[in-house]
Formats: sequence, C-alpha cells, structure tokens
Amino acid sequence: MLLHQSSGRWRLGLALSVLTVFLWGVLPIALKVVLEVVDVYTVTWFRFLMSFWLLAIYLGVKGELGAARRKVGRSRWDFLAIATVFLAANYVLFLKGLQDTSPTNSQVIIQLAPVVMGMGGLWIFKERYTAQQWLGLMGMMFGMGLFFHEQLGLLVNASTQYLTGSFYIVLAAVVWAVYALVQKQLLQQLPSTIIMLIIYGGSVLLFTPFAHPAVLQTLTPLQWGMLIFCGFNTFLAYGAFAEALDHWEASKISAILSTTPIVTLTSVSAVSILIPTLIRPEPMTLMGVVGAIFVVVGSIGIALGRQRESK
Repeated sequence: MLLHQSSGRWRLGLALSVLTVFLWGVLPIALKVVLEVVDVYTVTWFRFLMSFWLLAIYLGVKGELGAARRKVGRSRWDFLAIATVFLAANYVLFLKGLQDTSPTNSQVIIQLAPVVMGMGGLWIFKERYTAQQWLGLMGMMFGMGLFFHEQLGLLVNASTQYLTGSFYIVLAAVVWAVYALVQKQLLQQLPSTIIMLIIYGGSVLLFTPFAHPAVLQTLTPLQWGMLIFCGFNTFLAYGAFAEALDHWEASKISAILSTTPIVTLTSVSAVSILIPTLIRPEPMTLMGVVGAIFVVVGSIGIALGRQRESK
C-alpha cells in the first residue's frame, strides 16, 4: 500500500499546528462550563452538527461539493469508517473524563495521544528523526515530567471518580492517535476538507440517537456562547490539524501538540483571575515553569530539526 507523503511545506504545517494547539488549549475551559448542564452525547452531537454545516457551506460556496462526491466514490470507505468511529469515540471519552477531573489534568493525560501519534509516524510512515530531534524529544519528555509533577501526584491520591475520569482520558488518547494516523493515510486519496466533512456527518448520525436537543433550550446566554464556541473550535481546530497532516510529518506535528497543556494552564489562570466564579485557578510552581520551558524548547527542536531539508 502506497503511504502518504507530506507536501514538504513545513512552514504552513507548523503554523497550522500552532493554531491547533491554541484552539485545543482553550477548549477544555468552555467544555467544563457546558458540561455542568448538558450531557456529553448532546454536546458532542452539537459540535459535530455545527462543524458539518459550516464545512458544507464553505465547500458549497467554493463549488467543491460536486467534485467531492466523485472523489469519495473512489476512496477507502473502510478507512473513512475507522476514522469516523475512532474520532467520535475520542470526543465522548474525553468529555466523560473531563467531567470527573480538571481541564489541566485532562490535558496532562491526553498528551499520550500526540506521543502515540508521533511514534506511529516514525513506525508506519517511516519518518526519521535527526540527532537534534532526538535530543529535543528527550528535553521535551523531561520537561513534561517536571511540568506535570503535581498533576501526576494528584492521581496517586485521587478519588475513585477522579481515577475513572483519568482512565477515560487515557482511552481517548489512544483512539485519537489511531484516528490521526488513519486520517494521514486517507490524505493519499482525498483532500482534508472532504475527509472531515464525511467524519463530521458520520459522527452526527452516530450520536443522533443519544442526543437530547431539548435540553439546549434551558441554557443561559453564557452557556450558549460557550457551546457555540465549542462548535467553531471543532470546525477550525480539526480543519487546521487535518491540513497540517498533509503538509508536515506526523512525528513533528505531535511534538508541537505536546505544548497544548501549557496553553490550557495559562488560559485557566487568566480566566480564573478575570472571572473567578467561572473556573478555579490551577497554580504553577517554579518546577512547573522550568518544565514548561523544556517542553517548548524541546518541541521547537523537534519541529525545526530538519528545516533546511524541507523547503
């Protein structure tokens, strides 16, 4: 089977990866607010439904829907089904875990996802690291250990509910990595926009029997705002991520995605200061600051290690 090869436009891949990190980094805050009043299935159904229509309108305006139908007829439907089911499972598992833990803890554990994706990129797609990139990986892993020291300590003495939520997030990380690697291979046959349209539409069908749209009528303006933000976030973040996979290597994208928890912790701190009643602060120690620096520097080392070879 012919494997997907990145376009080599690494600067575009990097920019799209950074955009994805920011969007995913702030997402848990909005989700935590919405999950106080809406169940995980309805939230997931709404996010996929909104993303599907936004993308369908975008493709319709560009006149690409007709071409999309012809391309889909020649594609691997088994891969499309796997990508759809696994991404849908990731959404539900992550939200169930987020309900029982905190935004920062959820982002700590979900970092298993880019790590597994990165290893898959090295193994399946035969991507390679230079010595500088392996050094960057070691620095990043060391930094993650420091940065997450307190959060990992919480798991040791956590309640059953907290541990159960963390287990859900571990499962979410594994199924997401499978989705991401399948998505990269699908890019051999279809544009990222068409792939995401099918995944969004398929996921809407999967969750429709379990959704309760009537509960949305009880939302306050703030909760509606957060839910709509979640929908736009899904549309933009996964669009950027899918496009990044087409232009850059999975192992390098995974390194950039590993910085997402830093965005989350920074966002939680900022929101807790501006709106104290919305979310509780999660303070960072000096060890956490040092760890964050190692994570960022290590990620940059991995991402840009072969810059001169990928013009």
